[in-house]
Amino acid sequence: MPARFGIYQSKSVRTDGNTEIRRSGHAEAGDMLVITTLNLKGGSSKTTSAAFIAHALHESGLKVLAVDADGENESLLQWGSLGEWPFPTIGMAVPNLHRQLPGIANGKYDAVVIDTPPMKEQRSIVLSAARLATHVVCPMAPTPMEYNRLPAVRQLLVDVAELRDGDAPAFAVLFTRTISNAASTEVYREMVAEDGDYVLKPTVGRLERYAQAFGMPIENALNSAYGDAVIELLDLDVQKEIA
Repeated sequence: MPARFGIYQSKSVRTDGNTEIRRSGHAEAGDMLVITTLNLKGGSSKTTSAAFIAHALHESGLKVLAVDADGENESLLQWGSLGEWPFPTIGMAVPNLHRQLPGIANGKYDAVVIDTPPMKEQRSIVLSAARLATHVVCPMAPTPMEYNRLPAVRQLLVDVAELRDGDAPAFAVLFTRTISNAASTEVYREMVAEDGDYVLKPTVGRLERYAQAFGMPIENALNSAYGDAVIELLDLDVQKEIA
């Protein structure tokens, strides 16, 4: 079995308009939450999703490490530097990430968020990042083109489960770049659900806040759609089997 991390169960608490993500008492010291964002191709909001998820976890009080596994673009790494993020971001675009990262991060961080390269070009790196994950998020717009990419993502998760003796990470689809009140969003939600995938209830709208965010500091991520999404994500149980 590859190196494995225990999972933090989330508990969302809203007080005076603020949201917190707390660990459950049974999590052992040194266990880490590992969220990997992935999709078949670029332009799917993987990096933006990873950035806002990492900040939501940081704002909740967790000690976060962001990992850029896209060696060609290094967008997360650049964003972390330009935006002067309050937690470290490292580059690790290697096909044995699942073996190297635990030695670097385990015992030092509560949560790791991994941004991956396009799966079509760098499948071995994405597979390694998914092998390490407790949770996998596939950001996608509710469009025919991006819907048609999901079977490749499912196959990668099947491969991950086989490499982990049937123990798969929790998986969810997150709709991004959505248009307010568009009927197509709910149509694709039903289609993806019928295919057997979990779709997170929050959707990330096509907003300037996200489109123009690269290179800028990120604030109040926990009280955004991404904060709501990560809270729901962490409430999912790890899937033991993928059909």
